[in-house]
Amino acid sequence: MHRYLLHNDEIVDAAIQCLSPGQVGLLAGWGVFSTIRVNDGVLFAFDRHWARMQRDAALMHVPLPPESSWMERRLQALVEANQAHNSTLRVVVVRNRGGMWEGPGMTREFDVIAFTAGLKDWGSGVRLGLVEQARHAANMFAGTKVLSWAQNLTWNETAANCGLDEMLLLNERAEVSECTSANIFVAEGPDVWTPPLKSGCLPGVTRALLLEEIRLPGYRVGERVLFPADLEKADEVFITSTTRELLPVLEIEGLKIQRKGSACRDLQAEFTKFSRKYVAEAKAAGQPVPR
Repeated sequence: MHRYLLHNDEIVDAAIQCLSPGQVGLLAGWGVFSTIRVNDGVLFAFDRHWARMQRDAALMHVPLPPESSWMERRLQALVEANQAHNSTLRVVVVRNRGGMWEGPGMTREFDVIAFTAGLKDWGSGVRLGLVEQARHAANMFAGTKVLSWAQNLTWNETAANCGLDEMLLLNERAEVSECTSANIFVAEGPDVWTPPLKSGCLPGVTRALLLEEIRLPGYRVGERVLFPADLEKADEVFITSTTRELLPVLEIEGLKIQRKGSACRDLQAEFTKFSRKYVAEAKAAGQPVPR
């Protein structure tokens, strides 16, 4: 983590203790968050991150700032304070009030906390374990990005202890859903598929961009119910996330996967073009003014 963090309206030293145990969201994981890639000082795809936070916050009864511009200005100020023009940014909205364990004197409905960190080298690909019954697709909260992240962290730690990078999660119907912190895709020749949202997966921003914005002649990207056997039949498997963009899957524990396609490489190249165009257009339009 970089030196400074955002706490509501202030940029403060990350070592300063500015939170209270009486904020119910900290004790119960009652809040929403998003991870944003900062490219040349631009908050990449910020509107999509904000829209997802709005959706999740409404579902989870987490109050949010009324305007995206309020948030964007403060996040931009944090980027400038840390000189984190090419970085990863995590923004969290914590619900402060509600329930019997609310602390005394709690007047703010929510706290906004954000921090930046350097970019990570993810290597040439990922190795995955597999967890059955890990997503309940029929749950009304399936696909929400909330602070209750302990299960994912536990699975990631288990993966690391086994020499893997993270886990591939199946739902109650034994369908492929997602990974602990990434969406998953398969390529069958020119056809590229990812599980639908009804699988219980998170509606990742990179996933959405591939489905809705990236257009590469010769390829079709869409949604389809996938089972582990479909991963074995595919020419290649890859994951997507804000921090990793597109990254090949090298191995899935218990499955035999192939690595003979070029969809991941080709779509990554097109995604890079899209990202550069987005940044150039954002700069031409002018950045939010920190205040």
